[in-house]
Amino acid sequence: MIRKSAVKSVFEKSLQLKDNESCLIVTDSNKRAIAEAFYSYAKQKVKDKARLLEIPVGSHHGEDPPSEVVVQMLLYDVELLITTFSLSHTTARRNASKNGIRIASMPDITEEIINRCLDIDYIALKKRCEKIHGILSRCSQVQVTTDLGTDMMFTRGTNSIYGQKGALLDEYGAFGNLPDGEVCFWPSWSEGVCFIDASMAGIGKLDKPLKVIVRDSQAVSITGKHAARLKALLDGIGPAAYAIAELGIGQNDKAVITGNILEDEKVMGTAHIAFGNNLSFGGKNDVPLHLDGVIKNARIFADGEEISTEGKKARKK
Repeated sequence: MIRKSAVKSVFEKSLQLKDNESCLIVTDSNKRAIAEAFYSYAKQKVKDKARLLEIPVGSHHGEDPPSEVVVQMLLYDVELLITTFSLSHTTARRNASKNGIRIASMPDITEEIINRCLDIDYIALKKRCEKIHGILSRCSQVQVTTDLGTDMMFTRGTNSIYGQKGALLDEYGAFGNLPDGEVCFWPSWSEGVCFIDASMAGIGKLDKPLKVIVRDSQAVSITGKHAARLKALLDGIGPAAYAIAELGIGQNDKAVITGNILEDEKVMGTAHIAFGNNLSFGGKNDVPLHLDGVIKNARIFADGEEISTEGKKARKK
């Protein structure tokens, strides 16, 4: 059963829905039961200005909803996207955000994730994210290493850093996943070797790591037990899907590795990279796919100086 306190936290602490605002909840048949819990609260809060809209179950993350839904998503003040596949990196979501709509995306969310990760200390999460955000905003290069063999270099360039406010989605055009707790950006350049050993979008929790070799911001080799499944997803889109679209750092102290990428990429002590669409980060790789892969026990260096999960500076490398 979904805890009422978790639902209330989304509307009161994160999105801060006001009595005079309208609210749209987009869902599909797989997630409708969960969406109903949020819709019930929204109806109490804003009465006839709340709407629940069901769309067909998509085929992959980053696929746009039907055109009529794209139009509907421009008409409300606050929106929750509670769907099987993520609408975060879609034209529909980006257009809605540009129009000032506050949006929380919850792809493939479960009751367990809701109850564990949504009724949290949003101010404490914001403080952790602000620290990491500040460090990354001042640096030019980021390195991620692990004992398993990950050694990746990323150049930030002039690209924006996202996630400064954690899960506080109370400003004009604010957007984020819930649960939230990642600080992320699109690297202007990346290279190295990466062992994705926690989970991979489209696959789930990994019992064996995926080894990814990156050259000039493109994955040129993917090997390991689950490599064929990942390459099939990427090949279904084409070569542009192999582009490195994101580097993210988890900061949610309630999140745990479950195999659900929505939660896994927020776990403290993890980093994640993504393949495919980077439009939401200011890039130009317009492909209908965005897949994240999570790395456990990551050591992260900003301009050669290690930063801890609390965003504090540690020893020089």
